Amino acid sequence: MNKPETNRKQRGSKGKSKRPKSRKRIGLIWLFFVVLVGVVCAVVGYLLVILNGERILSNNVNKLDLETATIIVDKSDKQIAKLSGEGSNREYVKFNDIPKKVTDAFVATEDKRFYEHGGVDLFGIGRALVKDIIARSAVEGASTITQQVAKNLFLNSDKTLFRKGTEASIALALENNYSKEQILELYLNRIYFGKNQYGIKTAAKYYFGVTDLNKLETWQIATLAGIPKAPNVYNPVNNPDKSMDRRAVVLSLMEDQGLITEQEKLAAAVVPFDPDKVPTKSSQYQTYIDYVFDEAQEVTGLSEDQFLRSGYTIKVSIDTKAQKAMEDAFAKESMFEKSKDETKMQGAMVIMDQHDGTLVAMVGGRDYSRQGWNRVTKQRQPGSSFKPIVSYGAAIETGNYFPWSTLRDDKTCYDKGKYCPTDSNRVKYVGPIAMTQAIKESRNQPAVWLLNEIGVSKGVSFAGKLGIELDKSDRNLAIALGGLTNGVTPLEMVTAYGAFANGGTLQNPHSVLEIKDKNNKTIYTYDPPKAKQVMAQETSYYVTQIMQGVTQTGGTGVKAKISGRPVAGKTGTTQLGIKGVSSSGNRDVWFVGYTPEWTAAVWMGYDKTDENHYVKQSSGQAAAMFAAVMSKGLEGKAKKSFPKPGNVQDEEKLPAVSGFTAAYVPEQVSIELKWGAVSAENVTYRVYRKADGEADFKLLAEVGLPLFDDLAILPEQTFTYYVTAYQASKKKESEPSPQATVTVTTDLSGEPSPGDNGQQSPPPNESEPPVEGGGGESPSPTPSPSPSASPSPGGEASPGSSPTPPVESAQP
Repeated sequence: MNKPETNRKQRGSKGKSKRPKSRKRIGLIWLFFVVLVGVVCAVVGYLLVILNGERILSNNVNKLDLETATIIVDKSDKQIAKLSGEGSNREYVKFNDIPKKVTDAFVATEDKRFYEHGGVDLFGIGRALVKDIIARSAVEGASTITQQVAKNLFLNSDKTLFRKGTEASIALALENNYSKEQILELYLNRIYFGKNQYGIKTAAKYYFGVTDLNKLETWQIATLAGIPKAPNVYNPVNNPDKSMDRRAVVLSLMEDQGLITEQEKLAAAVVPFDPDKVPTKSSQYQTYIDYVFDEAQEVTGLSEDQFLRSGYTIKVSIDTKAQKAMEDAFAKESMFEKSKDETKMQGAMVIMDQHDGTLVAMVGGRDYSRQGWNRVTKQRQPGSSFKPIVSYGAAIETGNYFPWSTLRDDKTCYDKGKYCPTDSNRVKYVGPIAMTQAIKESRNQPAVWLLNEIGVSKGVSFAGKLGIELDKSDRNLAIALGGLTNGVTPLEMVTAYGAFANGGTLQNPHSVLEIKDKNNKTIYTYDPPKAKQVMAQETSYYVTQIMQGVTQTGGTGVKAKISGRPVAGKTGTTQLGIKGVSSSGNRDVWFVGYTPEWTAAVWMGYDKTDENHYVKQSSGQAAAMFAAVMSKGLEGKAKKSFPKPGNVQDEEKLPAVSGFTAAYVPEQVSIELKWGAVSAENVTYRVYRKADGEADFKLLAEVGLPLFDDLAILPEQTFTYYVTAYQASKKKESEPSPQATVTVTTDLSGEPSPGDNGQQSPPPNESEPPVEGGGGESPSPTPSPSPSASPSPGGEASPGSSPTPPVESAQP
């Protein structure tokens, strides 16, 4: 009876032991089928990739994806330029005619595993994926040379997984149908080298004048091999310094892979690029076109190569009449000083519509060539043209100063005697001077004095609001005269002055209005940022007022005057500062100004200033360029006036002091000064004195009553006095009184010597004709020294005047 139970237990135990084996067997079967399906999918996928690449290659191998030219049109959709890619700019060269050192350099730089992989570098892809994951975006391309050929021949440059997959399939097909040598030949003849140069032979000829590739030197090979990574950045014409840095990277890669020795690397790294080898070919509107081209790339993220090949239409803000007028003026030799050799004096000019920031016209230099050195975007020292930005404008913005406010023009040192700016006028240091007159004559001391009064930080802050961010080291009074660490560009200056011209509103300078692709689909439209009111409307009006005086008779910018149109602006020059060379020369001359319609900046000088190449004349030539171009460009346009805000104050002249007398009083051993009271509120009186042997009047005292006794006198000395009325609330000072001269005698009778006591002379308002110096500004004679009229302009003069030392941009 127990056996059946025992048998059941035995059978049960056997059944339980068999179940795990069955499950394990089923699991293995499933795993087998999963692996099989995976292998089949991989094989099918691989075959599809191969077949897809072969299909694309066979359908397109005999018809390259030739580029469609991009065109540039003006606001009226009239074509002004065509940007094409390769065309006649490529010279094909066979592989056997390419030196091994050249091919080795490109392989070392672009794809060191080129001879090992089959078109796609899996190791490189893995490395790129890691970098992309870390960066959380597609930052690493991992494209082999073969993939680059595939992309250039058949695809666009979109960085998507689908496009990369197609690129890989074509690369595999290329490797399956062509030898490594044939692929390298395609690559080196197709690759873009910047400056509209396609192919290794064309690039070597353009950059180095080398037609036989076997004659390329190591440094030249490395330079060329470094360009394709970013052609617009690393070509030696656009960015010689960045090109040299990139060359060093290529040379290091070549050394690491045993292609050159360390000595060859070091020698090739320091060879300078000679821009004279590059052919120059000017074309109409070229500076403007190049600027548009760069801006279009920036706003869209598209590459230079894509724009050259993909048939875009770019609408821009150019005014072709103004552009032609500018190019014609720059082509005239008479507009520039003649150089003593073949190195020409250079210049740059840009015009902006201050109401919307659109760039109207631009020239980057004389004989400007395609993608050349655009001086409109290069920094130079601005000299006195910076005074309105950092000194006068900033002071008026505080609300404490007005065009009629009295400034000081005295021989003064600052920063414990370390910084002593000087005027370069014929008559220096006239004492009290109205702001209007100080800027009209471009006197230096008043601008520095004013910045010192308001504080350097206010000047720096105001410049920043106008779009000019100064270097951290520019926290000193020298900035009042344009003495900057890095300088400014004409484009920055035209933007800043545009705010003065536009009621205190700063606009964003731009040239591109709209971009459409070849299917007429709009891919970009300029969306103006919210306008910035960077100063009070009253400030812009007052600054315009004082700068209008600069272009009027007696002003340093009188040559900028345009018949029938109001013009405001400021001249500027910078010191030469070369030992052994006449100090009347300059490094830079400027005129930055505006009409109610447009704002423009003009710079002139030499790219490299030395003892043989410097500006000998004043900023008048820059002002003349402004007038020549603007008057022609504005022809036929309605004439406007500068708008006047409703709440601006007008100048209320302070009455001059009358009845001034001076007499020596022996009993008190003093000189007694008396004058009539002035009928104005809160007035004090300033007494000025000049003793024998002193060149300038000095402030002796400020009193509240029309009476003063000068006790600080010496016997047998002659003293000359004048008095002004001063209103501190408005920082306004009256015209000076007539002068009175007194000689102190030892006669105790109290009777002055004949002709010596109380002798009066006319007020100091007739001076010698002003002169031009290298560093300031000066035109025709003006009265002196008073708050509203002072002697001679400060450094930049009218034709025919004799030179005096420059001072504008003296560093502390």
